[in-house]
Amino acid sequence: MFSFPDIILVPVFGHLALVFFLFVMVSIKRMQASKLQDFQINDLAHKGNEPEASRRWANNLNNQFEVPLLFYVLVALLYATSSVNSAYVILGFVFLTGRILHTVVQVSADNVRLRGMVFTINFTALAIMWLMFFYDRWVL
Repeated sequence: MFSFPDIILVPVFGHLALVFFLFVMVSIKRMQASKLQDFQINDLAHKGNEPEASRRWANNLNNQFEVPLLFYVLVALLYATSSVNSAYVILGFVFLTGRILHTVVQVSADNVRLRGMVFTINFTALAIMWLMFFYDRWVL
């Protein structure tokens, strides 16, 4: 059964589900592109040869290994130090929601301004989580 600290793992599992979904979607979009366009799968060996049909999906998948890495590190530290509290859990879910919204915006349009605004949701949640973690260690 879940204990309270385990709840912080739910956003982690949610993000992992998003990453696996994106791996599947990139594969599907690339296969579709290879059937519909003058594109061969081996063309992916050279950076910049991503077909338009899968480019957004592949770019978003790459984004899932940037800022989210800092989320995973923090969750591991919180869990290892028995520091999980309600604020971290809520912010973890805000982070996950922001990542999902960022994915929806990035794969559906090239609206960089909107994508930046949505990115701010998960980035701000993560920044607050790190500030709380540092504050609890060095100020209190």
